[in-house]
Amino acid sequence: MKIRTKAGWVSNRAHGVDQLLMFLYVLLSLSVIVSLFGMVNTLVLTVFERTRELGMLRAIGMTRRQTRRMVRHESVITALIGAGLGLPLGLFLAALVTQGLSSEGVGFHVPLLTLAIFTVIAILAGIAAAVVPARRAARLNVLEALQYE
Repeated sequence: MKIRTKAGWVSNRAHGVDQLLMFLYVLLSLSVIVSLFGMVNTLVLTVFERTRELGMLRAIGMTRRQTRRMVRHESVITALIGAGLGLPLGLFLAALVTQGLSSEGVGFHVPLLTLAIFTVIAILAGIAAAVVPARRAARLNVLEALQYE
């Protein structure tokens, strides 16, 4: 048994909550890594399936740089759709949990800065996921792409 002051007890409890939050942030980062693999896979398949379309766009004047930009924008849009669905859902679930724990003194507040940081992370993840597929799309041989299928 340890004797603590009220401030010491609160500090000890806050440390436990901080550890739980760090654990949740680790899980969040792992989910971002898994979603990166999913986005890369989706973009690679999209580029593969649209080989003929990309070849046609290149044949009528689209540059390699524009092709990379197009794939990158698709990836960022996909990441923002995921963030746009995931962040409100997370806020809703957090509101439900805090409402259930309100009798224990748990309150709900919206961390706007943290949400903005996660949105920026989603954009950066979209850009990172598009590197390989965009490079593949830009390097397609136009004649071979037009004959594809």
